[in-house]
Amino acid sequence: MQLLTGIVAFSGLLITATASAQGTGSALADSLQLAGYEGQYQYRDGDTLTIVADRGRVVAVLDEAKYPLRAVAVDTFMNGSGDRIPFLRDATGRVTAFRERGDTFTRLSATVPREVRGLLQARTVPVDGSLPRYRCAAPANAADGLRVATPGRATLPCEVAARLVDGVIDGVYPDVRALLVYHKGVLVLDEYFYGYDRDRPHQMRSLTKSVVAMTTGAAVDRRMSALDDRMLDRLGYQTTANPDPRKARITLQDLLTNQSGLACDDHDGASPGNETKLYESADWPRAFVDLPMIAEPGTVGRYCSFGILTAGRMVERATGKHLPRLANEVLFTPLGIKPTQWRWTFELDRSQRNDFGQVYLRPRDMLKLGVLVLQRGRWQGRQVLSETWIDAMTAKHSRVDDSDYGLAVWHRWYNVPKANGSQRVETIMFSGNGGQKVYIVPSLDLVVVFTGGAFNVESPVNTMMAGVLLPAFLPGP
Repeated sequence: MQLLTGIVAFSGLLITATASAQGTGSALADSLQLAGYEGQYQYRDGDTLTIVADRGRVVAVLDEAKYPLRAVAVDTFMNGSGDRIPFLRDATGRVTAFRERGDTFTRLSATVPREVRGLLQARTVPVDGSLPRYRCAAPANAADGLRVATPGRATLPCEVAARLVDGVIDGVYPDVRALLVYHKGVLVLDEYFYGYDRDRPHQMRSLTKSVVAMTTGAAVDRRMSALDDRMLDRLGYQTTANPDPRKARITLQDLLTNQSGLACDDHDGASPGNETKLYESADWPRAFVDLPMIAEPGTVGRYCSFGILTAGRMVERATGKHLPRLANEVLFTPLGIKPTQWRWTFELDRSQRNDFGQVYLRPRDMLKLGVLVLQRGRWQGRQVLSETWIDAMTAKHSRVDDSDYGLAVWHRWYNVPKANGSQRVETIMFSGNGGQKVYIVPSLDLVVVFTGGAFNVESPVNTMMAGVLLPAFLPGP
């Protein structure tokens, strides 16, 4: 998806375009009749992209993700990777299409779906113009196995909950779509924004990696797979491009810890295995194993989406089951997550270049995954994942981008301000671009869930965690 290029795709994407361009002045801003660009446009692989104007900016939306464009000339914008995106007009002056890298995409209608406009405003503003405010109350009891209670003095204080929720509504914490707080076995905050609700699955982006790891754990627990399984043996490839004897030593664990040794780094645009280069491949695992080796397996951590996707394919080959089907049997169903409440197309080929093989989950179901880790693999008295796997998954196996990394999970710590200094708080984190987060904080008996639309920009969740939420749970001055 080129309009969204410059984006780390599996980790996330966006288009938010301002009406004015640097150095072009207010005259250009005045000349841009933003509403004239609105509507639905055809896009690649049969997708439809929507462009909508909102408060002096243009926002393009694809699969509920927003993407920033910057105006650089009349009818011309620039995307995050520097490509110029001109809009075309007919003889009457009506916008009819836009061009991207030589391809033309026709405007299908001037209609903007209601759910797309909903992505632009945290909460519906009443007729009187007043912003809705948080009311301290227990979350709804959805009969989903999660106990609920009202925030209060013994847990998340109501005033802290109000500061978080009202901050999202006011735009202090932009593009947060869901916020859940689970403390000491009880859900005390469950709030939704930008048109979302508790029943609407949300894209997980790279948080999918942690779901792959948990599904892998269930297969390992059943002795259908093992962390020391060799990649080439399991995939069945007899030959590869860039032959190297080290490839034969790459294991399932190496893939899950981002230590394959292959030239794959999503955070390096020049890397041969950067995800934006491989999404066009007809066979993603094949494209991954064909990369050249640059390190001994198990020695150097580099963030590599295709490695963990290939780990999922290894588990499919080991179990003889499509990964979503296996996840449903060994993970989702035991947690009370019904097939109608999630979706996951795990087809590792070019057909998924716009969806990245990601899973879509409801925020409460994301929470269940976090609770499963917090409770060392148990859910309602049932051992869904072994304690051995939970220990292995959350151990510190490698260093990736200056952070400790487990089996497709991160270790994130915060210096939390207190009256007499600060306190370091360790968390285990599932993470996806845009602000898809599950934070497990064993020391505080706490799980926090966010979903968001801050794709390819800094999410506000770190500020919310360190500055507002965690201080509320720390004892003492």
